[in-house]
Amino acid sequence: MSDAGGSGFDDRVEPGRRLIRVEHDRSHSLAERLAGRFHALAWRTPVHGLRLRGRYPLKLYDVPPDPIEGLVRLGGAMLDGEILWQGESVAIESYDFRPRAMSAAFSDHLQSFAWLRDLNAAGPRQRVAPIAELLTGRWLGAFGKQIHEAAWRPDLWGRRILFWGCHAPLIMSSDELRAPVLNALARGAKHLDRSADKAAPGLPRVAAWAGVIAAGLLIPGGEPRQLHGEKGMERALAGALHGDGGIVSRSPVEQMDLIGLLAMLRRYYEMRGQRLPAPIGDAIARAAPPLLGLTLGDGGLSSWQGAAPIDGGRVDAIVVASGVRARPLRQSRDWGYQRLSVGHSRLVADAAPPPVSRFATHACASTLAFEMSDGPWRLIVNCGGGRGANNALHPDLAQALRSTAAHSTLVLADSNSTAIHGDGTLGKGVTEVEVERQEDMHGSSIDMRHDGYVRRFGFSHRRRLVIGAGGREVRGQDMLIPEGRRPRGDGADYAIRFHLAPEVDVSATADGSGALLRIAGGALWRFRVTGGEVGIEDSLWIDSRGRPQATRQLVIAGTAAADGIDVNWVLARSE
Repeated sequence: MSDAGGSGFDDRVEPGRRLIRVEHDRSHSLAERLAGRFHALAWRTPVHGLRLRGRYPLKLYDVPPDPIEGLVRLGGAMLDGEILWQGESVAIESYDFRPRAMSAAFSDHLQSFAWLRDLNAAGPRQRVAPIAELLTGRWLGAFGKQIHEAAWRPDLWGRRILFWGCHAPLIMSSDELRAPVLNALARGAKHLDRSADKAAPGLPRVAAWAGVIAAGLLIPGGEPRQLHGEKGMERALAGALHGDGGIVSRSPVEQMDLIGLLAMLRRYYEMRGQRLPAPIGDAIARAAPPLLGLTLGDGGLSSWQGAAPIDGGRVDAIVVASGVRARPLRQSRDWGYQRLSVGHSRLVADAAPPPVSRFATHACASTLAFEMSDGPWRLIVNCGGGRGANNALHPDLAQALRSTAAHSTLVLADSNSTAIHGDGTLGKGVTEVEVERQEDMHGSSIDMRHDGYVRRFGFSHRRRLVIGAGGREVRGQDMLIPEGRRPRGDGADYAIRFHLAPEVDVSATADGSGALLRIAGGALWRFRVTGGEVGIEDSLWIDSRGRPQATRQLVIAGTAAADGIDVNWVLARSE
């Protein structure tokens, strides 16, 4: 989708300076951890099992259509006997849903029954239903009555109900399986009635409450459950989305997932001929423009918070399913991304602190990094990650991809702007980002500053990015400014990194102050720097399938003096 057009969505840029502070993370108090653990243990008691008993439904109201088409490639693999997903696989012949060696993300995918979407796309019902019924029967045998956290987590039950409802003909075509599935669905819905609010905040809690509402719309006599679910969903959405519609984890993959879940839920309301509640409709309308704001000229997503550069086709499918027609959001102050779009040039920058740990376990130290494209060609990128494409990256590589050095920004003393712990959480670093944006007839600019290096080195990093009229020139300024106590960073080495897309061929100029960047099939860009020297080093980029691709990077390196640095650079397009 282009930056022009839409249906009246207001994406006017608000000029002026704003300070964005990281939210204090209070979610991991001892009392809350104990309460959550006690609740999970309570699921396994006979008392909780008795609560789930009752008169089970003998029918569903109807079957809502899944608004998102599955991938035929993945469905075809299932017909061949294998479930493939984001770099991992499991043989259908031996899989019984019980815990085994695989990533948590793959296990959740299997437990959620999201693979039904791909299987449904692989062929006619009579061909794919036997596989769906085989796997459903195995799940019922393993967890239909045995309450286990690996399968009964609230967000998993929420997703499972959504997919069971949309693909009921695949899993309930035989009389033998119909009653057990309906019984399990009813038990799962009762479980969610009590546990949805115990799901982790953000996307998991939204998924759990979506299951409550879906069950209320799907099962006869579910009106009280539906009302209960709508109240819970309103609370969950208020905690999951910023005011501008961006998800609190700051993850583009989770943003897509949230829109997809709510689009599925919309079909349940349409199935019953009911109007979508305002909080849900408003959330969908607010969530789509920020997602589009992270797209580059090829329509795919830029890479943030460990995400792969998701293909434009997948993004379009989600946006079409949402029913929202809007322009890409240029300035999502709360979500923390800024989009500059002039002529054929698109630039997306990270202008906020990383998300707090309770919302994200794979967050990145990417503050003030940017990506850039020229028409359909990517030019400057971040190394990216496997989220949304490949969960099988080597753990050491996945960890390295979260570092500041894996992003196109400044790195001081070879350290991350925000600390990254081995358990996946983030430590001390960026607590506030100051942002000022300007738009005029001459182009667009953003001026950003973060404090991630102030406590350790006595410097703040300030970056200014400007796209000139016509989009043929991008100017940048990177500064280390003394701040706080007397600077201790005197003598610390810095590196300003510009990771290049794989299709960009690079050669250094003879004077060491520039480089020529030629896009395969595209234009030539000239890179020049004042206040530093340019080197060329190896890099890598994770593509839309999650595969590492060898590429190169420009590096402006030097040593910071006590009064800081001031490095200016320019990218100019030549025909």
